[in-house]
Amino acid sequence: MKKITAQLLALCLLLSFAVSSAADIASADAALSEDGRDIVILFTSDAHSGIDSGWTYSGVDVIRSQLIAKGNHVILVDNGDAVQGEPLAALTAGGAIIQLMNTLGYDVATIGNHEFDYGMERFMELVEMADFPYISCNFNKSGELVFEPYIIKEIGGTRIAFVGITTPWTLRSSTPAYFMDKDGNFIYGFMQSSDGKDLYAAVQKAVDEARSEGADYVVAMAHLGNLADLKPYTASDVIENTTGIDVFLDGHSHDLEQVIIKNKAGKEVFRSACGTKLEAIGYVRITKEGKISTGLYRWANHENAVEVLGLESIMNEAIEKAKQELSASLAEVVGTSKVDLLTEDPATGMRIVRSAETAIGNFCADAYRYVSGADLAFVNGGGIRDSLRKGEITREDILKIHPFGNMLSVCEATGQEILDALEFSVRAWPKEFGGWLCPSGISYEVHTYIDSSVETDEAGLFVGVGGEYRVKNVYIGDEPLDLNKTYTVASHNYMLQNMGDGYTMFADNVFMPNTAISDIQVLIKYITEGLGGVIGPEYAEPQGRITFVTERAD
Repeated sequence: MKKITAQLLALCLLLSFAVSSAADIASADAALSEDGRDIVILFTSDAHSGIDSGWTYSGVDVIRSQLIAKGNHVILVDNGDAVQGEPLAALTAGGAIIQLMNTLGYDVATIGNHEFDYGMERFMELVEMADFPYISCNFNKSGELVFEPYIIKEIGGTRIAFVGITTPWTLRSSTPAYFMDKDGNFIYGFMQSSDGKDLYAAVQKAVDEARSEGADYVVAMAHLGNLADLKPYTASDVIENTTGIDVFLDGHSHDLEQVIIKNKAGKEVFRSACGTKLEAIGYVRITKEGKISTGLYRWANHENAVEVLGLESIMNEAIEKAKQELSASLAEVVGTSKVDLLTEDPATGMRIVRSAETAIGNFCADAYRYVSGADLAFVNGGGIRDSLRKGEITREDILKIHPFGNMLSVCEATGQEILDALEFSVRAWPKEFGGWLCPSGISYEVHTYIDSSVETDEAGLFVGVGGEYRVKNVYIGDEPLDLNKTYTVASHNYMLQNMGDGYTMFADNVFMPNTAISDIQVLIKYITEGLGGVIGPEYAEPQGRITFVTERAD
């Protein structure tokens, strides 16, 4: 059989796997291409350092090359959350991913909430390392924008403005302390406000300025998402409260939606998202006649595209070199598991670790309690990033569970503070919440018929509880929780000290000294010492630490 070249195969894939939006939109003031060539904007989002998943960066390179070979102008952009998620990123604090993005040749990027996971200083170092600019019209320090709000690229005589937008919920979903001064005051922000109007104004200002500078098209590069609990900062919120945006590229929700939303003036705007881990590469096509369409190059297979298709790219060697430098240490076996510990429901794909008691959540929380010796321990569900399958457990497996590089932290807390934390944890139920608490040494009921009365500030941080608590019948071991008693609580610095996910109730408490051990070491120490190297059947199922009560008793 004659060998099919990767280039020819990729060309066929462009015809077979592209999933377009339902209709094209013709811009009312469209600029005709001077050289008669279409412009294609390829975009990635929420890659989370997924170098072995989906298309991989090699697939991005091949798709771009084939589009160029077919006579298109091509621009490559990223919508955030690129530098965190996998071992390669964690062990290099994002540096290896920036180097790969440089090799691939990105043209521009905007900021996701996970770009800040290694701290503000490291983020700025990554920005300096990047051969491409970061843009954001709303990320500011003391009211002054940190980056340019937009950048205009001229392609074939057509001027396209890219406007960067970052979710203000970053102040909650990242580490709040990273955005504060030494006195605990926020000095960095994202134009947050309770009604979203400050963000809308910042976006409108950037769009208007880009238009006045001669932009023929305006493309929003956003990391906002489409989930209801992200309001008032969703993609729909921004589109419906602004004018002048032609296409809205979005991330953060890990969805694949290609939808049309009417803006403030009633004009139709595409909102396009491309999922996560490079499962799809998004595109915007602007034809020489000025028509706009969006769509996806999908790769839904479990195995990555490079392995299945044999794609040839300069990125193959770059990725392999980066991986080899880490492979020896990551391959070390630290234990075995007799059971699967899952973050998702196999039947629905829902991330149950963010809304229910799970075996993996119990395991992680137990590790923190075992290593610390605290009365109780919590781990946030959003901090448990991967399942643990039965069989040998390597350092890489552990790093995939906890890729953030957090440190063990132990503090004193009153029963009231613990109850407030539990109430904050369940406020969004049944919706997912990254701050959902996985408990150890504590059990409680969640009375779901009670509406949450948790109060938060404009940054999403806990302020108080205004009404009846959903959480009831809390026990520390076999004893009822005493609201006036002081307990020791273990978790990681992200949540206890740095107010991660909005947990403000612990930040000013007394912390135990000499607990500086990484989250990875916590899990490994528990496996090797606490469990004798074997995760056994006790973690086959949840253990009844969280009970849901759906009706009020008579």
